Amino acid sequence: MPAYTKRKSKLHVQLTNSEHASAHGGQVLVDALCRRFDLWSRLQAEPSLDPRKRQDIGFTPAAQVAQLIFTLTSGGASLADAERLGQDQVLLQLLGLKKVADQTTLAEWLRAQTKESVQALHRINAALVIWASRQAAPARWLHAGQAEVFFDDTQIEVSGHQFEGARRNYEGHRALGWQTLWFGPWLLDGILDGATDVSEHLPELLAAHQAQWQDRPSYFYADSGSSAGKYVNRIAQAGFSRWSVSYNKWTDKLDQLAAELPASQWVAGTEDALVQYAWVKHQPGECAQVQRFAARRWKQEGDLIWRYAYVLCQAAETDTPQRAMERHRLKGAKEQGFSEVLSGLDLHHPPCSSLVANQAFYAIAMLAYNLLISLKVLDLPDEAQSWRIQTIIRHLLTLPVTLSSHARYHVAQLCIPAGWLRWWRMFVDQWIPKRKRGRPAVETVDSA
Repeated sequence: MPAYTKRKSKLHVQLTNSEHASAHGGQVLVDALCRRFDLWSRLQAEPSLDPRKRQDIGFTPAAQVAQLIFTLTSGGASLADAERLGQDQVLLQLLGLKKVADQTTLAEWLRAQTKESVQALHRINAALVIWASRQAAPARWLHAGQAEVFFDDTQIEVSGHQFEGARRNYEGHRALGWQTLWFGPWLLDGILDGATDVSEHLPELLAAHQAQWQDRPSYFYADSGSSAGKYVNRIAQAGFSRWSVSYNKWTDKLDQLAAELPASQWVAGTEDALVQYAWVKHQPGECAQVQRFAARRWKQEGDLIWRYAYVLCQAAETDTPQRAMERHRLKGAKEQGFSEVLSGLDLHHPPCSSLVANQAFYAIAMLAYNLLISLKVLDLPDEAQSWRIQTIIRHLLTLPVTLSSHARYHVAQLCIPAGWLRWWRMFVDQWIPKRKRGRPAVETVDSA
């Protein structure tokens, strides 16, 4: 086999100004999924999203939300990136957008939103998650036949004092808290504000969506921020089949109870003889009843005393404490999913100083994320189910496309990698309607 190395290209580089090509041809997949869910009509049906005094001028809510969604799903992250979308006329024609708003107009629309309109965006997002979960094959998103629900909070740090609602976090930095509830791989709901408690909105989110897991096998995860008695009581009443919460804040009494257990109640772990597991019963303050803790103790080389770790849980009667702790460790994958939202869509920087504007923007970002996840779960082949958001954007949505005009119609020609051509043909045949002869119907996504 000959040796291969990096060499200078022998090609001559020529630059042309093409008004018939775009690098984002894969956005037709996102647009097709939005139409399957009827997203644009749902947005237009929400009067609270439209602050215009005259409905016959300006951009409709569907047009502005579409502009932000297509920006986020094509690698953009800011309102300035959304404005640059207007420079890609081929992409706009591909998506049915005649013109897009500049960043000032987008910011004004976001600031004009209200608590009611933000709630409307959250309702549409939850409807998307429910629709996609019902359409998807169960094996694609259930774990051991159970719907996994996860609650977490992240601190989105901001600089300066102009950000409305920002408060000092535990590290002393000004930040907005984003408390989110996940349903399988989807971001079901989230509240962005300056909450002082990292689990402040947990009861509210559980109450709003309890019907989604009430009559089906389910499992709930939360970290130690939700281990206070008032939150444990609410989790226990939420109708989950099983649940577990990290517990590492108030362990003095647990350490005492674990140390008093007879040796016969400790079972050696399968991973190491110096690791043992047991059940410990304790009723923390504010808890309505006695709770069961999975306890783990271990010694490292040279240790004289045991070290302890605990998980507060409602496990199956046949579960061992080791199995309960191992199941709770799957929470780490959920935390990585949260990190993927922030990094994949670059949501570390709120776009506006207004709190309601940022709440509306993050609600739209949840829609964009769930659309990409739904595209993966519903339509991509098995070998692509491990793809991250950035991988989907880079390898599926960033594809060259050219437009050509014929006597009575226009043609968009996408350049598809050979290995994906069959999948694309099946998707287009099934989900992208063929244009009939004559003038196409006017679409409501466009500016008025």
